[in-house]
Amino acid sequence: MREIIAVIRINKVNETKKALVDAGIPAFTATGRVMGRGKGQVHFDILKGAETGHPEAIAQLGNAPRLVAKRILTVVVPEELCKTAIDTIIRTNQTGNPGDGKIFVTPIVETIRVRTGEEGNEALN
Repeated sequence: MREIIAVIRINKVNETKKALVDAGIPAFTATGRVMGRGKGQVHFDILKGAETGHPEAIAQLGNAPRLVAKRILTVVVPEELCKTAIDTIIRTNQTGNPGDGKIFVTPIVETIRVRTGEEGNEALN
């Protein structure tokens, strides 16, 4: 089993949820609005201008927002659905622009359904 944690744009949440369901992955958890940022703190054009010495761009560097609103989706899937889930999330969220998000994949050691006590993949079905 794998846990897939996807940090995505807020405006892509509904589209991503539908795409996961259509791909046969109906169960996931969405974490409310979270704040974060990637390595880029400012718009790339401003950064490029500052690097070339434009005073206007240099002045704007300190005023850029440091954190951006995002959403986190967490999906736990059997090993055989991991690639499908990842491909679905990428296909749905990839715009080619900075800020499309990140996907983290970790192994799950154990899964237990609280209601029935089922374990492993049976707890996911």
